[in-house]
Amino acid sequence: MGRYKYLIFIFFVLSLALLAFAGTGCGSSEEKQVKALSLKIGLMPAVDAAPVLLAEKKGYFKELGLNVSQEIYNNAQDRQSALQTHSIDGAISDLIAVAVNVAAGFDIRATTMTNSVFPVLTGKGSESKKNIRVGMMEVSVSNFLIDEWLGNKYIVEKVFINEIPARLAAIGSGQLDMGLFPEPVASMGELKGLQKKIYASADAYCPDVIVFTGKALNEKQEAVKLFHKAYNRAVDDINNSQQEARDILMEKIPNLQPEVRNNMILPKYTKATLPDNQYIDRIIGWTAVAMNKDLKVKPDDLVERKFTE
Repeated sequence: MGRYKYLIFIFFVLSLALLAFAGTGCGSSEEKQVKALSLKIGLMPAVDAAPVLLAEKKGYFKELGLNVSQEIYNNAQDRQSALQTHSIDGAISDLIAVAVNVAAGFDIRATTMTNSVFPVLTGKGSESKKNIRVGMMEVSVSNFLIDEWLGNKYIVEKVFINEIPARLAAIGSGQLDMGLFPEPVASMGELKGLQKKIYASADAYCPDVIVFTGKALNEKQEAVKLFHKAYNRAVDDINNSQQEARDILMEKIPNLQPEVRNNMILPKYTKATLPDNQYIDRIIGWTAVAMNKDLKVKPDDLVERKFTE
């Protein structure tokens, strides 16, 4: 009888251990699922952040079971460092940066184009000059668009200044004649007395994109899919009432003066879409010339189209 009780005791202990192990396994699985449905996104202080900011504000991510945390970067280099160290899963970036990173071996893909506005700010009398000094980042969307918009109109001396406030100050002081800035930063410059001019692109595309790291695309594919679903819903809201975009940008982007609300130029927001390969090829070609280097990449290396189909 003692032996029988002993066997029952052993069976009881083993059962408890198995239950505890199973419980631990379930918890681990749930933790992995929660992590897989979480995204960290880096944004820039620009109008193309509006759909992401609005989707968060209106709870569209949470309705889909997705937890999205956001951080606004004032410096593109800081944003890039966060991507490369996997501190964030995705970010607003541009195809020039994507081409450079992929060519350098960093696994990153654009999943949708965003809609930005890049006015050119000019100092007094600068438009009448033939030779102009223009502030920009070196291998960047600002450099690409200056070539596209001003290259045939002026003899351009390019001055590379990464920090946006320093670039603005240089135009205001007369050290530079012009510079290209995203909205609503451009409208802040306009309030300081600079002239704001819009140039039309030769096509319907914008070089700005939302990118995700290869790690995020592999491990969080469902979360990325849900992100684009919420993004599209917010785009519908903005296109029904652009005031929603103005409100969320004024609320979330720091240090904007009240006058900027109605002065900023907003784009026509589009749901998740990507440029065609011909446009991406043009970006790659320009970037290769700017870097004086054969990038050895093709359009399909830079984009992931499954979230736009």
